Amino acid sequence: MQEKPNSGAERILHVLASLAHHGKAMSVRELVEHTGLAQSTLYRQIALLRRWGFVSEDGNRYAPGPVSLQLALGFELGSHLVEASREAMQRLAHASQESVGLVVAVKQQVVCLEMVESRHSLRCSFEKGRAVPLRAGASAKSLLAFMNEHRCTDILDQVFAGDDVGRDALAAQLARIRVDGYVISEGEVDPGVWGVSAPIFPRAARGSPSVASITLMAPSLRAAGRESMLIDATRRTAREISQRLQAD
Repeated sequence: MQEKPNSGAERILHVLASLAHHGKAMSVRELVEHTGLAQSTLYRQIALLRRWGFVSEDGNRYAPGPVSLQLALGFELGSHLVEASREAMQRLAHASQESVGLVVAVKQQVVCLEMVESRHSLRCSFEKGRAVPLRAGASAKSLLAFMNEHRCTDILDQVFAGDDVGRDALAAQLARIRVDGYVISEGEVDPGVWGVSAPIFPRAARGSPSVASITLMAPSLRAAGRESMLIDATRRTAREISQRLQAD
C-alpha cells in the first residue's frame, strides 16, 4: 500500500493511478485495499471522476473512462495522427461543407481525436473526446472492419455477449465493408444523420490493420443526392492521410 495522500487533489490522483496500474476494473473494496482510503471518501472521488469522464462504471466495478483513455492516446498516437490528418480533413470539410472527424477505437468504444466543423448553422458533429459504443454507425463499423482480426473478434464477443444473432449480422456486414473499402450509415447513432467512414492505414502492406478512420457527417436531407460525391471525397482523404503516414 502506498503512503496515504493528504489533499483532495492527491486523493483523486491516487484513485486514478490505482485504476491505471491495476490493469482491469476494480470494485470499491479492491480500491480501499489498494489506496488505503475510507470507503466514503472513495465514493466521493469516484463520483467526481465519473462526472468528468475519467472513470467508467460497469456492474459496480470501475475502470479508466474515455477521458483517461483520450489522455493516453495523446501520448501514444493522437498528436502524430492528428498532425498528419488535419490539413486533409480541413480540405474535405471545405469542399463538402460538412463536418469531418478523425476517430479511433479504444477498447469497446469509438473515440473522436479531431473534428473539423461544418460552417452550416445546421450541422452534425462528433465532439472531440466523445466516446460511443463500438457497434453501430459508420465510424464504429469502419474501425471494426479494418482493425486486427483477433482484436475485432474479441470486441464483438464482448459487445455482443449473449446476442449471437446481432453479432453474426454485424460480422457479415463487416466482411462486406472490407470488400467495399468504406461504410455508410444513416440514423444508427443519431437520428437524421448520414455518415460515411473510410479507414486510414499506417502501413502499405496488404492486409495491414488500420489505425483510425475518417468520418464525414451530414444531415440526411442535405446528403441526399450527394452520396456518391461525399463517399468518393472521403475515401480520397483517407488514402491521402494513409500515404502521408506511410511516407513518414
